[in-house]
Amino acid sequence: MFQINGDKPETKSKKKAAAKSESEEESEPETKTSKTKKKSSSNPVCMFQTGGDKDKDKDKKTKKTKTPAKAEETEDSDSEVTKKKKKGKGKKGKKEERAPSPPIEFDNLEEFVLQPVQQGVTVKCKVTRDKRGMDRGLYPTYYLHLDDEKKVFLLAGRKRKKSTTSNYLISIDPTDLSRGGENFIGKLRSNLMGTKFTVFDNALHPDRALPDMSNARQELAAIIYETNVLGMKGPRRMIVIIPGMNKDGERVPMRPRSENDGLLIRHQNRNMENLIELRNKTPVWNEETASHVLNFNGRVTQASIKNFQIVHNKDQDYIVMQFGRVADDAFTLDYRYPLCAVQAFAIALSSFDGKMACE
Repeated sequence: MFQINGDKPETKSKKKAAAKSESEEESEPETKTSKTKKKSSSNPVCMFQTGGDKDKDKDKKTKKTKTPAKAEETEDSDSEVTKKKKKGKGKKGKKEERAPSPPIEFDNLEEFVLQPVQQGVTVKCKVTRDKRGMDRGLYPTYYLHLDDEKKVFLLAGRKRKKSTTSNYLISIDPTDLSRGGENFIGKLRSNLMGTKFTVFDNALHPDRALPDMSNARQELAAIIYETNVLGMKGPRRMIVIIPGMNKDGERVPMRPRSENDGLLIRHQNRNMENLIELRNKTPVWNEETASHVLNFNGRVTQASIKNFQIVHNKDQDYIVMQFGRVADDAFTLDYRYPLCAVQAFAIALSSFDGKMACE
């Protein structure tokens, strides 16, 4: 699915169900599962591979390192805990509560948050929003932890105060959110309207990079919130553009020399070489509840316009990422191959930003 010219073996089917996603102004989770099943015909490796190997040697940060991550190896949807799945495995079905993350282990935090998660692994996280302090009502700090017993810290993010556009710094140290700090790992930058965002890593600006651009910053993702010119209420529509994966399962480096060659402009010009386009899954209208609904498999428990799932158009059942509210200032964030933690966290941060033209 993420790979070009790859074989497309059939994967197992996934179940749709309903968690109210964005009706009018909000979306609410629903526990019922849908009766219909769709068979997935795409392999994640094929879906996301684009065959770009030319920049492989330049990219030091995306090289695969040994990251012993033990998690659910499944080809079905994230955190699916249905009774049918449990049958025949000798395990009793649990109540539909928020399922914790399986054990995720890593030696180097910086490497882990930047490299794509292993295939077959779902990383389950929790995002918390801290509004305490004098200016945190306007500039809250967001924290990303693994959603397990240890609650291992992964990333922190905060909007910069004196920026013309929304600009979020992302750090691997919850106490150091400075641009010049050694823990700076990436940033999320928006346009003036707050409808388009670009995610960068922590390498050098192109103007200060070497002529061969080997140490220039990478664009890790772009997020577009489609404008609602009619002012009609309804689910948000998102487009996420990410670099494709090469045949070794590594991210193809995207180091544009200028904004005119960045992910957003390339997508606008339909120059999609080595790029993958993802979209938020369209909620299904439920006549009984008079709302749009999505299935979050118990991972989302409260209504919010911020609730969403990201999929590839070739396989609507392969949930690349899902994000949703579980408390006033707490959200779950689950992501899978080919995303890394920085990409997923930045996509989530973009959903917190005000979007005048999209509401």
